[in-house]
Amino acid sequence: MKYYIVDDDINIVKILANIIEENNLGEVVGSSNDGDTALKEIIIINPDIVLVDLLMPKLDGNSLVKEIKKIKPEINFIMISQVSDTDLITEAYNLGIEFFINKPINIIEVEKVANKVAQKIELERMLKRIKRVFKDSDSHEETERENKINKIKNALSMVGMLGEKGTSDIIKICMYIIESEKSYEDFNLDNLCSYISKDKPKTVKQRIRRAIKIGLSNIASEGLEDYSNEIFQTYFNTLFDFENVKAEMDFLRGKRNIGGKVNIDKFFEGLLFLCEKPY
Repeated sequence: MKYYIVDDDINIVKILANIIEENNLGEVVGSSNDGDTALKEIIIINPDIVLVDLLMPKLDGNSLVKEIKKIKPEINFIMISQVSDTDLITEAYNLGIEFFINKPINIIEVEKVANKVAQKIELERMLKRIKRVFKDSDSHEETERENKINKIKNALSMVGMLGEKGTSDIIKICMYIIESEKSYEDFNLDNLCSYISKDKPKTVKQRIRRAIKIGLSNIASEGLEDYSNEIFQTYFNTLFDFENVKAEMDFLRGKRNIGGKVNIDKFFEGLLFLCEKPY
């Protein structure tokens, strides 16, 4: 990811640049201390993510976001400010920022938010690549494949997994299997991980496992609130083992010291099954 930083406090710019570079979040391609200069440079440099303060000289953060979104709507903004005015913050979200972080700066929060925005960008780019590939194939097949990917994304969204690091890996693996016109059982998971990522299969599986664990916890929470909940009933036994969902529910109730276990194979088989079902 390419980052641009805008803040009238040079020390804040340095802190944010250090966070980005020391945590390998990407590359800082520019910075400025006022909104007017930032507007001119961002249009030329075209970064992926802009970290911007709200109150700045010459051009405030909200005005900067508004002007850039008109020309470069694909640029993503994270606003970092000590302003607590809810109207200004609401306006910022309405103008298109992804997240608002309150000062003083928390390194962990900045890293987490930056990773989530980067994940979103990667997913959007991946979907664009899919669309370009699909244009060369039969229109009916294109529509069918897009529908399957949308169903997969919808299922992942319903169990609260979109935005997690491992979710991108899960989608890529499902895409690979769908493109191959085979079933999950025809592949070895380590090989699938190698196909879709330059990282070691063990690292990819760890990301996937953590993402699925979050989904398991979310679906268990849905069941705690209402066992007849539509989301719970649709996904609890399709994407997860019932005994592990129950164990996670007992863990959330405080009846167990550990929650349910993640079954990666079960999750992929269920996800691919859901994408084949009609709406």
